[in-house]
Amino acid sequence: MTNQVDKKFIHDFIHKQKLAVLATVDKSNKPEAAVIEFGETPDLQIIFNTLAGSSRKYDNLLKNKSVAFAIGWEDNITVQYEGMAREIKGEEKDKYKKIFYQKTPDAAKWDSHPEIRYFLVTPSWVRYADYDGKPYKIIELNF
Repeated sequence: MTNQVDKKFIHDFIHKQKLAVLATVDKSNKPEAAVIEFGETPDLQIIFNTLAGSSRKYDNLLKNKSVAFAIGWEDNITVQYEGMAREIKGEEKDKYKKIFYQKTPDAAKWDSHPEIRYFLVTPSWVRYADYDGKPYKIIELNF
């Protein structure tokens, strides 16, 4: 079971970040990374959107649901994040889109694009690292 205090601390840090690097792998197991806008839930789920048909990450996610993120990199503080992504649809999509657009209102301009798709990532492992202080602050959560 994850520590709720640590989970909230990490959520608060992630919530302040506007961008993340998302890593996926293609069908040949070659890595691909992209900078994305994202939203997050208090349970550290990550929501993002992408374009079907014209995005490498979309095709990658259809073949392999495992993803990794690097979130934050200023002031020697970062979160490493691993989890499983799934495309969300219907009422569930509407629920998570609201969370996503609360944080990234400018991204709403893509909502009517015919290729737009939404993903929800559930964490399996999260590591917060603050290398600026002495001693370093490291928090790891396993889900």
